[in-house]
Amino acid sequence: MRPASEDSAPVTGSEPRSRPKSEDTGTAGGGTAVRDTSGGVMELVTVLVLAVTTILTAWSAFQASKWGGAMSIAFSEASSARIEAARSDATGNARQSNHIGLWTQWVAAQGAGDAQLGEFLVERFPEPLSSAHRDWLAAGGASEGAPDSPFAMASYVLPERLEAAAADERASDRFDAALVNNQRSDDYTVLTVLFAAVLFFMAMAGRVRARLSRGVLLGTGLVLGAVGVLLLTAFPKLV
Repeated sequence: MRPASEDSAPVTGSEPRSRPKSEDTGTAGGGTAVRDTSGGVMELVTVLVLAVTTILTAWSAFQASKWGGAMSIAFSEASSARIEAARSDATGNARQSNHIGLWTQWVAAQGAGDAQLGEFLVERFPEPLSSAHRDWLAAGGASEGAPDSPFAMASYVLPERLEAAAADERASDRFDAALVNNQRSDDYTVLTVLFAAVLFFMAMAGRVRARLSRGVLLGTGLVLGAVGVLLLTAFPKLV
């Protein structure tokens, strides 16, 4: 049998050997905690960006739809104004044709020396032919250097022609507004695609395990998101 002192010696000597192991374990655990904290922050950022970008994507699609609707309305208003202008212009042409017929009969009566018929026609000249005819006579009538007819006088203005000009101008304005609205709708459509790209990069960043790749994807998504927010701030809104 060995002495008790010899049997206890290995036990005493084994205690120092276990201490470095526990120290190494503690060091490794601390490193894992640091890595887990960093990964948790990146995941939190990814989730927040995904949530915000989803809302911005929906808002951009809503704005694209609203501006597209405004474009359609403006085009319809422009078309209606064009039709109104054409209708007023046709009415004015018909009215002027009647005036020309009356005045031609007056010229024929004057040429035939029928003063009674001429006076009868003049008394029944409608406006603005009546005023233009008086101005034409005051300007020299059939004499050389005078205007060719009352229809060349500044006082001969048909209301239908004015209405047609106003409707035509309104149609041009609405057409230009429709083009602007169309461009704004396209801008918001592009912005929707941009935010969709941000969602893609954020989703990929949440799936990739490599820390460097995750950082690159997350950074790219954040940059694109910042650009999209700046554009969204600059674009006009329609509610």
